[in-house]
Amino acid sequence: MTSLADKRFLRDLGNRIREVRLDRGWTQEDLAQKCNLHRTFIGSVERGERNISILNLRLIASVLRVGLPELLR
Repeated sequence: MTSLADKRFLRDLGNRIREVRLDRGWTQEDLAQKCNLHRTFIGSVERGERNISILNLRLIASVLRVGLPELLR
């Protein structure tokens, strides 16, 4: 079961990913294609609905050209 703190963390992480994506002028589809992930996966990550794996998080950070610490702040 996911705690409220966990849900808040995932939502905040998703918001940071969305902020960086939008700063790049990319759509969810753009980011998904660059990561070789599905657009609906990116959407669910940005909404905080997924407990994303560390490997996918590293991939997204790399494609966005930011460090993991920036996304996890």
